[in-house]
Amino acid sequence: MAHKFSTAYIEDSLSLFRYYKKLAEGAMEQVSDEQLFTALHEEMNSIAIIVKHMAGNMRSRWTDFLSSDGEKPDRNRDTEFVAPPSTRGDLMQIWNDGWERIFQALEPLSNKDLEREVFIRGEPHSVMQAISRQIAHYAYHCGQIVFLAKHLKGNSWKTLSVPRNKSAEFNRRVLAGEASQR
Repeated sequence: MAHKFSTAYIEDSLSLFRYYKKLAEGAMEQVSDEQLFTALHEEMNSIAIIVKHMAGNMRSRWTDFLSSDGEKPDRNRDTEFVAPPSTRGDLMQIWNDGWERIFQALEPLSNKDLEREVFIRGEPHSVMQAISRQIAHYAYHCGQIVFLAKHLKGNSWKTLSVPRNKSAEFNRRVLAGEASQR
């Protein structure tokens, strides 16, 4: 992610959400359709299950973000951990729908909205707290997606960040303006 100096919390939060979305998508693009649904053992989630859970959370948290509790009465969190969509296309549809809800909820906000009160499971949060909570939650799950994809791809994994043992070269190229931040 190319760093952009900012003191605007909403702008920076949107940038972080987009970064984690792109990171997870870069990992998911590398795995086969079958690997999306592979769990390493029965107590672990597959990439598809993680995506289904994240999409359910995003739908609940970001729909009517400022005017209704972030835990919607029709959400059944337990069902997010079973029976994911059966195709990559359907999985990516719920993934993109979830992220679109975030961007639609946050893009109209300004830093003046950060002190407003929203509720999650009946508990009051400032808008800033609610956003920070979700950045941490999605970063955690996007990291799981990357870890699983990297494990499943093994030696054919293509790095999503600075390649191993290439930090000095990468830094030289970035400082010289020759490389993007990926």
